[in-house]
Amino acid sequence: MIIFSARNVTKRYANHVALDKVSIDIPRQSIFGLLGPNGAGKTSLIRIINQITGPDEGELYFNNQRLTPRHIEQIGYLPEERGLYKKMKVGEQALYLAQLKGVHKHDALRKLKILFEKFEIQGWWNRKVEELSKGMQQKVQFIVTIIHEPDLLIFDEPFSGFDPINVNLLKEEILELQKNGSTVIFSTHNMASVEELCDNIALINNSRKILDGSVKDIKNQYKTNTYAVLHEGTNGSVLPWLPFGATLVSNEEADHGYQSIVRLQAGSNPNELISALLPHVTIYGLNEIVPTMNDIFIQTVKGAAMGAEINTTNAN
Repeated sequence: MIIFSARNVTKRYANHVALDKVSIDIPRQSIFGLLGPNGAGKTSLIRIINQITGPDEGELYFNNQRLTPRHIEQIGYLPEERGLYKKMKVGEQALYLAQLKGVHKHDALRKLKILFEKFEIQGWWNRKVEELSKGMQQKVQFIVTIIHEPDLLIFDEPFSGFDPINVNLLKEEILELQKNGSTVIFSTHNMASVEELCDNIALINNSRKILDGSVKDIKNQYKTNTYAVLHEGTNGSVLPWLPFGATLVSNEEADHGYQSIVRLQAGSNPNELISALLPHVTIYGLNEIVPTMNDIFIQTVKGAAMGAEINTTNAN
């Protein structure tokens, strides 16, 4: 089931096209990675979802209904650029913002107490925001983003400024929110976090969507039938025994001997590689090399840029 859809959304600023006919579908109770280089158009789309700005063209749907201002109460947004009232006390501000989001004061106090304890900032309730570190201020903003238990949460670089312990704390909370029914749009440049958290992604580059789908399917799509073989022998010792069409990509010393990276021809499988090598070398391990999301991000963006350059050259 889809909780949010964008259909051919276009957004222009003066002579700049920020989004060019972008369409995405976000499955309910998923963690959806909204990815792209700086200036790609991600923030423009996030601002449109939050109805801070509107699209010039296209349609947006929330829970199978046209997106309207009444849906804002069902959305929580943590922007990359944080903003709290520096002179205001932490607890007073959190309570104020929770009530702005429609949470009754009594319920807000109860929920804030639980969340402040979970994020280990309960001792700062009566301190001014300006007395908090950047990381602790971000904890407060995270809390007020989720306090009204919205259906859709949008986190823009949520781990920025956090140490590894607090990054793990936030990751666990995001996964808990998903488990309890929330859908998360997660915008980040940290591809390791994408692999760890996201079910689906959309990659935007130069205002256009150039890739989308499940993380698992995309990684399978970009596989190159390449394997790392850990074996005994000497440098290059597997080369004479490789099956037809296979290529030795690299070979280097490793535990128990050598590790050879072998790319098989299309249609071949690792059983053929094992069968070809076993009579000649002892194999200690074999693993398929699956591209990381970081590899895929770089390859896809560079490929799109190269394609655009070729099109421009041909047009001239």
